[in-house]
Amino acid sequence: MVRRLGRRKFLIYGSATLGTSILLKACSEPPAPDTTGEATTSDSAAAGGNGDTIKVGILHSLSGTMAISEKSVVDAEQLAIEEINAAGGVLGKQIEPIVEDGASDWPTFAEKARKLIDQDKVVSVFGCWTSASRKAVLPVFEEKKHMLWYPVQYEGQECSNNIFYTGAAPNQQIEPAVDWLLENKGKQFFLIGSDYVFPRTANTIIKAQLAELGGETVGEDYLPLGNTEVTPIITKIRAALPDGGVIFNTLNGDSNVAFFKQLQGAGLTPDKYPVMSVSIAEEEVKAIGTEYLKDQYAAWNYFQTVDTPENQEFVNAFKAKYGEDRVTNDPMEAAYIGVYLWKQAVEQAGTADDLEAVRKAAYGQKFEAPEGMVTMNPNHHLSKMVRIGKVGEDGLFEIVNETEAAVEPVPWNQFVADTKGLGCDWSDPSKGGKYNLKDV
Repeated sequence: MVRRLGRRKFLIYGSATLGTSILLKACSEPPAPDTTGEATTSDSAAAGGNGDTIKVGILHSLSGTMAISEKSVVDAEQLAIEEINAAGGVLGKQIEPIVEDGASDWPTFAEKARKLIDQDKVVSVFGCWTSASRKAVLPVFEEKKHMLWYPVQYEGQECSNNIFYTGAAPNQQIEPAVDWLLENKGKQFFLIGSDYVFPRTANTIIKAQLAELGGETVGEDYLPLGNTEVTPIITKIRAALPDGGVIFNTLNGDSNVAFFKQLQGAGLTPDKYPVMSVSIAEEEVKAIGTEYLKDQYAAWNYFQTVDTPENQEFVNAFKAKYGEDRVTNDPMEAAYIGVYLWKQAVEQAGTADDLEAVRKAAYGQKFEAPEGMVTMNPNHHLSKMVRIGKVGEDGLFEIVNETEAAVEPVPWNQFVADTKGLGCDWSDPSKGGKYNLKDV
């Protein structure tokens, strides 16, 4: 039976005051985002809705270390586009997707984003996975006043007028996962992650949260993205947690394959060393091998096992298009609903070309998603359910915990001193991407 945590409890995540400074170690140092709120229609987008089609960009890694995760997201976005086109399209026009490969390389992501906007004249882009890739393309979207729909949970500490975030903010994934672990699995945590912005910022939040709630960070280590030399990290985990303890995992890409195989080989089993992952979903379980992940945990907003009519329809449609052996997962679902939310905003605005009109129309959009009802907030993030799952024999997740209702997103982390008390509201030009909640 799923034990539900109350909505009120999940809404308080990020309420603690701590003196920890945030560490934003990105793979590149892009210019600061435009927070003026004075977004206008991009000249580059003006041709995107002309003619018989509306052009949109799809930008993910189809090659390189992140392809293990991102290829399936492209499949989900294309499914949504196919469904919308079959139902009559958008404003009477068919959506024409233009797919580009970011190749797990951040400068390539920026180059392809610029191409989609300037040469292909798309009106919106659906793309990225890692925060490093999002940070790399962010200056392009800020410069062009263009629009990116980003489908993956992330570290927060960002609120761009040019990005709509359909994955989880930290208070909708990371923080609830830490709280559940403290209540159910132990107080001592070893933090492992890939060496880029998301894992480092996530772990800064986790350390602050543990300090506030009585937990302990006993170790922290990172691997370059795609690196598979995990033996030294496993040795450190065993030394720091000789009697067992929690491993919080923010590894991405192929590193996870080596980590879980060698973790089992070293005898660090889930009964004593439970691993909570925030980037391992059904697709990754299948790729790594259920035998290496059984009884390990993940925190997401969506699992394939969510019991809703909308999810059954989504899963059936996906399998019908791509094969019965395929699985769905959280980033795929967030990407899928992102296309539908964009469609609804365009139809409400009555235009695909006027990006400012589409942005404004996006606020308040609701969609009965496979995960449950989602709502787009003026901070460009979705209200979402929170769930924790355990890998079963079939490679799917048994949902062991979920919120009673959708959790409101908090982009600026309230555990971290530098951002405590900050909010984001793009519907009000006087607030924009960052304002002090006390001033309201």
